[in-house]
Amino acid sequence: MDTEKCRTLLRVLELGSISAAAEDLGYTPSGISKMMASMESELGFTLLMRSREGVHPTRECEHMLPLFRRLSDDYVIVRETADSLLGMESGNIYVGTPYPAFFRTLSQLISDFCRQYPGVQVGIIEGMSSELAEKVEDRKADFCIISKREGDFEWMTLTNDPFVTIVSSDHPLNKKGSVSRDDLSREPFIMMHPDARSDCSIYLEQNGITPDVRFSCSDTLAAYHLVESGLGITLDNQIFTSQFSGNVTVLPLDPPFEIPIGIAMPKLEQCSPAAARFIEMSRSYF
Repeated sequence: MDTEKCRTLLRVLELGSISAAAEDLGYTPSGISKMMASMESELGFTLLMRSREGVHPTRECEHMLPLFRRLSDDYVIVRETADSLLGMESGNIYVGTPYPAFFRTLSQLISDFCRQYPGVQVGIIEGMSSELAEKVEDRKADFCIISKREGDFEWMTLTNDPFVTIVSSDHPLNKKGSVSRDDLSREPFIMMHPDARSDCSIYLEQNGITPDVRFSCSDTLAAYHLVESGLGITLDNQIFTSQFSGNVTVLPLDPPFEIPIGIAMPKLEQCSPAAARFIEMSRSYF
């Protein structure tokens, strides 16, 4: 199976259009159509369906997509390994973290790495821990500092971060000094990132807590301001709390609960040479 055809098919499906993929990859639309027809002839079934909304995979194509992605990814590793043997370091690395506390160290690592390997392009990707974990598992990211998630990737714990409650400075819970699970069920609650699988949703689910959600938002500072105004309490990673200087109090949970934060990265045999070098260099920074 021609790996370039696999790469092209994946790009067509990603963009939802043969013409958009042709422009992106430097082909003509007819050239890509011929590639797709060649793949279909080789495999013996149709790969693409066309509609007014764009191009979509057939049921058979859906079944084959993991194999197509593996072929495409393996070709990148082969190409980068060959470049490395020729002394021409190249490739692309994608890194990310939702935690500002790691921005400085991660930026210094990227700066030093790019100085040593100027031929490698480093891309910064955004997302919450669950999103970044999926990108690592799908080999769309190479190095992400996140809250621990289950997945088919390597994991290295950096710290165990306490999960805490954020209340207004004049809230009655301040006298108690901690927040119980019953408190979380009774108090008006501000849910951050309501549509995502976050550390908060995981904690509430694991402990069987159904909070009285009065407000929800997808911005941490906005949630903190809602708490400051006395509209409810919320839960957050302690590592985030130093970013806000308003009139709120950080209270521990009772019983305490910690979240492992660490590095998610592809398994060594799945790493490109450039990613393997980046991961190796990171050990002296984290």
